[in-house]
Amino acid sequence: MKNRGKLVSALVLIMACSALLLFPHFAATQPQPQLSATAEPVPAFHPQAPTGELPPTMNPATFTDKLVFNAYTVAGRVKKVLYQQPCYCHCDRAAGHGSLLDCYVGQHGTRCEICQKEVFYSFEQTRAGKTPAQIREGIIRGDWRQVDLAKYEKAYLPLSATSLK
Repeated sequence: MKNRGKLVSALVLIMACSALLLFPHFAATQPQPQLSATAEPVPAFHPQAPTGELPPTMNPATFTDKLVFNAYTVAGRVKKVLYQQPCYCHCDRAAGHGSLLDCYVGQHGTRCEICQKEVFYSFEQTRAGKTPAQIREGIIRGDWRQVDLAKYEKAYLPLSATSLK
């Protein structure tokens, strides 16, 4: 019995030491949350293009404010891109949004300057030939902050996507 107790104690000690030695390896291989340039966690987004149908954005004609109308107009044009973008108003925490697209499925995009700057940034970068991943890198860097909303307050964008080329 005495030897058995020593054997069990030795095995427990060996297992504990092994776990301590292996723990740093497991910690290093676990995915770490992506951080932005300001070292804050990146808000929710989808890393890949959607595989199914996306929900419609709200109809821009619902809104009389030119900026809001234009934000919802471009959101409807780049839904697949918005699906892959984070939103730095942190609506993922406050409203359970899964990406920037969710801001334009409902009325959140009507009252949030961050969402508006990000939607116009995503639209402009898409028109410049950037991929959703490249656009996301810019959003994470904070490039969306440079968007001048005043140019989107001047006139209504045409609802036809072809007239914007």
